[in-house]
Amino acid sequence: MESDPVLAARWRQSARAVSVLTLGLFLGGCLFTQSYQHGYVLQEGALEQIPLGATQEQVLIVLGTPSTVATISGEVFYYISQRTEQTSFLPQKITDQRVVAVYFDKNRRVQRLADYGLQDGRIFDYVSRTTPTSGQELSYLSYIFKIFGK
Repeated sequence: MESDPVLAARWRQSARAVSVLTLGLFLGGCLFTQSYQHGYVLQEGALEQIPLGATQEQVLIVLGTPSTVATISGEVFYYISQRTEQTSFLPQKITDQRVVAVYFDKNRRVQRLADYGLQDGRIFDYVSRTTPTSGQELSYLSYIFKIFGK
């Protein structure tokens, strides 16, 4: 039996095409990026539903149970979240960290709202567009970001 050169050439082309396609699918799978949300998920428009002077009960109805509570010259509810991405087998990378803080006065009414995040490595309030000054509050927020940033 003699082999047909045209048939052999077509078979080699088909084998190359299958090899390239298989390699492409394998490499495409290696570059897959997955996003993860950890902690509290803030619903769109939730902070706008909490007016100054609202009660703690109203805050709990709108935002739910806080991640942690602190007492710094009044009570504060903290809602903590972190978003990460992972590409294939690489380690996860933090893309966003947020702490929503609801500050209450002595009558347990909302005194102030803040949405803290990391902007250029510094704690930043996205509601008032300011960076908090040093003091007890800043050290507590730094502590929270260090714990959940690892």
